[in-house]
Amino acid sequence: MKHPAKEFLVLSTVTEYARFYGLPAPAHPLLTLIDLAYARELAGTQKLPSITTPVVQQLYTIFLKRGLKGTLYYGHQSYDFGEGVLGFVAPGQVFAVDETLDASGVEGWLLVFHPDLLTKYPLGKKIASYGFFSYEVHEALHLSAQEEGVLDSLLQGIKGEYERPIDAFSQDVLISQLDVLLNYANRFYHRQFLTRRTPEHDLLSRFEAQLTTYFTQDGEQPLPTVQYFADELNVSPAYLSDMLRSLTGQNTQQHLHHGLIEKAKRLLLTTSLSINETAFQLGFEYPQYFTRLFKSKTGLTPAAFRLSVN
Repeated sequence: MKHPAKEFLVLSTVTEYARFYGLPAPAHPLLTLIDLAYARELAGTQKLPSITTPVVQQLYTIFLKRGLKGTLYYGHQSYDFGEGVLGFVAPGQVFAVDETLDASGVEGWLLVFHPDLLTKYPLGKKIASYGFFSYEVHEALHLSAQEEGVLDSLLQGIKGEYERPIDAFSQDVLISQLDVLLNYANRFYHRQFLTRRTPEHDLLSRFEAQLTTYFTQDGEQPLPTVQYFADELNVSPAYLSDMLRSLTGQNTQQHLHHGLIEKAKRLLLTTSLSINETAFQLGFEYPQYFTRLFKSKTGLTPAAFRLSVN
């Protein structure tokens, strides 16, 4: 069955994200921290622009929002804030807001960061294990006043570092602070959902779980194929691609390429493997094919990427 096509807008950088949502320009190329009350004051009392086009964010987003009225969408379902305040969006997933969203009284903060900020650190791999970034989660975390205070204190530390001039230690400090923040979020997440049974996964959630498992494994693996994932999910390759394109704006092959590139970045920055060895580890029979794909997706050769970050 063919799924109707949708229009998706891809936001690949922190700067694009800030510009699209009318937020202040970021002070760091890979991270921005926004005080939502301050951002609202800058915009006067106007609501955020009505955004009906689903957005594919190639970024991590953590938000603590109070006073938000309206509906948010994560994937193909609504994201329920209710009494909860803390939410998460992962790279490559779809986020949208209802045209009636009223942010005129919103308070809290918004933390947005690019996956490349984490790539050469253990957190770059660890973050894939956090279930609260998954499509399966469709409600915000409930926090006590004490828990909100803990997060506010951590965010003040990130804010202080974020506003400092960038130096050789900036990224190390930001990563360590993010790691602590995510550890607390994981504690709160498990406290909230500890007594709940995991619902039956729908096809998108099962594909997402398969993808995460595949690309977080260590050691050499065969190059992933659309047929492999379709077989694992008991659907045809055409149906799987149609479904993914309808819900995420990308077909199966594009999801696989994204996973390959992210794993390649981790290998390039956290191991001493040569470019050829990295290609073989990822399943490429011919290293030049790996180099060609990497450059087409990032604008840099693997060697240039490794040099630019290190």
